[in-house]
Amino acid sequence: MNATQITYLFVIVVLTNSIIEFWLDFKNRKNIITNKNQVPEKFQDKITLEEHQKAADYTVAKINTSLIFKLVSLMIFFFWTLGGGLNIIDNFVRSFALSDLSTGLLFFAVFGVISLLLNLPQSLYSTFVIEERFGFNKMTPALFIKDMLKGLLLGIIIGAPLLAGLLWIMNALGTYWWIYAWLLLTGFQLTMLWVYPTVIAPLFNKFSPMEEGEVKEKVLALLDRTGFSSNGLFVMNASIRSSHGNAYFTGFGKNKRIVFFDTLIKTLEADEVEAVLAHELGHYKKKHVFKMIIKSFIFSFIGLGILGFLYKFQPFYNGHGVENISTYMALILFSMVSGQYTFLMTPISSYLSRKHEFEADEFAAKYAKASKLISALVKLYKDNANTLTPDETYSAFYHSHPPALTRVSFLEKFES
Repeated sequence: MNATQITYLFVIVVLTNSIIEFWLDFKNRKNIITNKNQVPEKFQDKITLEEHQKAADYTVAKINTSLIFKLVSLMIFFFWTLGGGLNIIDNFVRSFALSDLSTGLLFFAVFGVISLLLNLPQSLYSTFVIEERFGFNKMTPALFIKDMLKGLLLGIIIGAPLLAGLLWIMNALGTYWWIYAWLLLTGFQLTMLWVYPTVIAPLFNKFSPMEEGEVKEKVLALLDRTGFSSNGLFVMNASIRSSHGNAYFTGFGKNKRIVFFDTLIKTLEADEVEAVLAHELGHYKKKHVFKMIIKSFIFSFIGLGILGFLYKFQPFYNGHGVENISTYMALILFSMVSGQYTFLMTPISSYLSRKHEFEADEFAAKYAKASKLISALVKLYKDNANTLTPDETYSAFYHSHPPALTRVSFLEKFES
């Protein structure tokens, strides 16, 4: 393919993806509004009409906001590529006549700062307008700025050496550089899985050992029944940022931790916390986490292999609006445009994720009480204002978790 053909293909792909995205958003929005005034029959004795309407309004508000910012993001995306934005930064950093490695690092620094500023309005609006309006935001402006600066500093401390390593490999290790780059990225990912729970996460939140009491007794008994060992049970002060509740595993090997949001502990009864943890344990016991890590390694291997082919292919650059071939431009351009060409794989990934959720729910029903997981989910749907009536097509395309009605109906089979 020549550059012109690639440009035509690129424009067609991006516009087609955007049309699909907007169509799905409008379809979902319409379905939620249509069902706003009627609680689904299965939830009528658990969720009030007022709670149902709040969830509908909250979801519609997020959709309306995302439609605007998606349009803005589309324009920015075209500016960076076909509009010559990447070229502008490239010419600027080349003017300093630095080494190839230093030029690449400076390019990413300039691009990163500009991207941060461009994304800031959406983050601010989502946090301090939408989340605030519906009573979920606990974040203060000072904490927001503090988090942003910490993230920026971590990006420099952790990201700069990794990026330097990748750029050096691309320059120094010949045709099959991408294999060495994959080994570097894989090692980095595994290292981050190890250090994140104990080094990085505590920089943003406080993790306290779970207090003695009924909840901890239930949790320890469940861990014993399922043969699961961890490096501790922790409660995270999530309430300093949001009232949303959750629980998760982090780390691997002997460094595994089980983390509960303090908002979740305050909302759920001991049996319900046990059931939620049983679901999370199901992901581990069914090797879902391991499968996701392996899938990530496989896709990064394939992606870097494709980049290895495109790295010196001039039409790839010109077809996406870039003038000069370079290591750093190859990385940034490929990372920006590759998602457009794989967008239609989204429903496959979503389907596999929902399949894992069903398997984890079945595991939870075996080692805890299905009825308690149902009641826990209903409380979380209420407290997080999750809509009960998403559009089926939208849900099938995007959602990593089954819709509320489908999930509860599945769990009811195990109540006996």
